[in-house]
Amino acid sequence: MRLTTKGRFAVSAILDLAMHQQEGPVTLAGISERQHISLSYLEQLFGKLRRHNLVTSVRGPGGGYCLGRESAEISVSDIIRAVDEVLGCDEANCREEYVCITHKLWSKLTNHMYEYLDSVSLADLVKEQYPDAVTVLHDQRPARRPAKRSEVMAAA
Repeated sequence: MRLTTKGRFAVSAILDLAMHQQEGPVTLAGISERQHISLSYLEQLFGKLRRHNLVTSVRGPGGGYCLGRESAEISVSDIIRAVDEVLGCDEANCREEYVCITHKLWSKLTNHMYEYLDSVSLADLVKEQYPDAVTVLHDQRPARRPAKRSEVMAAA
């Protein structure tokens, strides 16, 4: 069982998009700068997110990306699945002709993880970043800024 960088970066990137889209379409360059994820990697991730209708692209000057659905309708598991992240047994240990002896354990854990990730929406994650903001409207800024990575690490 593992969640790789691909899944973590996809969740971080789409959360950044959700937090900034009230300003209009969000550029991948902006997400790249704020989240410290390479632009070429974001392009790959957003291609997959777009194919799963989690984001839409806006072309031209002032273009970028917007959420494809309301943030409350996008679960973390939707994002993980969209970028082809697989939770559970590693293919090196578990194949069609050979099932590892702990397969049932990891399968049950994977099911529990997906149940939990299904229960967490993108809107929930935005609320965690802006707990004082009841709603982030298109014409208003959030009540407070999200915590910096160093602040989160220090609090842990």
